[in-house]
Amino acid sequence: MTETPQLGSFVRELTIAEVIDETADAKSIVFDIPAGSEEDFRYTPGQFLTLRIPSEQTGSVARCYSLSSSPTDDTQLKVTVKRTVGGYGSNWVCDNAEPGMNMHVLAPSGIFTPKNLDQDFILLAAGSGITPVMSILRSALAQGTGHIVMLYANRNEDAVIFKQQLRDLQQAHPDRLTVIHWLESVSGLPTAEIIGNILQPVARKRHSYICGPAPFMETVKAGLRRSGADMHLIHTEVFSSIEGDPFAEIIIDDTPAEEGGEGPAKATVELDDQTHEIDWPRNTPLLDVLLSKGIKAPFSCRKGECSACACILKSGEAEMIHNGILDPEEVEEGYVLGCQLLPKSDHVEISYND
Repeated sequence: MTETPQLGSFVRELTIAEVIDETADAKSIVFDIPAGSEEDFRYTPGQFLTLRIPSEQTGSVARCYSLSSSPTDDTQLKVTVKRTVGGYGSNWVCDNAEPGMNMHVLAPSGIFTPKNLDQDFILLAAGSGITPVMSILRSALAQGTGHIVMLYANRNEDAVIFKQQLRDLQQAHPDRLTVIHWLESVSGLPTAEIIGNILQPVARKRHSYICGPAPFMETVKAGLRRSGADMHLIHTEVFSSIEGDPFAEIIIDDTPAEEGGEGPAKATVELDDQTHEIDWPRNTPLLDVLLSKGIKAPFSCRKGECSACACILKSGEAEMIHNGILDPEEVEEGYVLGCQLLPKSDHVEISYND
């Protein structure tokens, strides 16, 4: 087995408490939270865990799996994993995860999470995309007062994850929750026209959260557009395989940006309602600097391919080494990726709270 770099001080370890068969090809993995580590694993509905999975070829691989547990009701963490064809991580988890096993993880992260649960929602999921949506749904029903319309697409009835839980939630909240099951075996693939017609009575001014395969997400976004939805209120969750090793220890490059160049920049960083004043070496991404100082900034891939470390550039100048996930509109609004961000001015102000 290939040796892997030393694990970073930010890496945590969890013990599997239970493995639940959800469908023939999907399992939920329940983790105990160690006593005294509750703050490390505080999360908001819609976020995910990054798991370190053993690999004989590379030593380990990192995979992100959404939390299907709810922070409002559950004292344990639960991720739900569905096998994918050729998917090394999902097949390893479904074949090998068992109670008592320890796994290295990163802290919960992700921005696919509502800022306010006390509002009306549209939730749209397909297949294993139900996982973060289920966390949002349960949390909104427990803490909010709004009405929720949920459309959940699957190939057939046997593939419906959380079938009984959804039935129970609908029976417990008949005035607040409408669940629409779309089965490909019965109705074929959904179209933008049909989705638009279904959602037209409720789409205006509601936040919509979408998770599932790319073709499904494009279809429902087109349907929402046809329904008159405000496209600025649409949120999507996109996962891609993580390259590299986000669990590896941080290496700080404190050499000047150029020979004879300036020393480190200064950064003011707002995170979790705290303000940090730090020196920022000009050749080191902001995320690495924060982690090296023990500041628990959110992240997952460390390669600019996910949105877990997204933050707002409030003042000063900075540039990203690579951006594989933020769209032009988000960049225009000031969003940047902390794992790819280098300072260009002497002082930069960043916020993770907006």
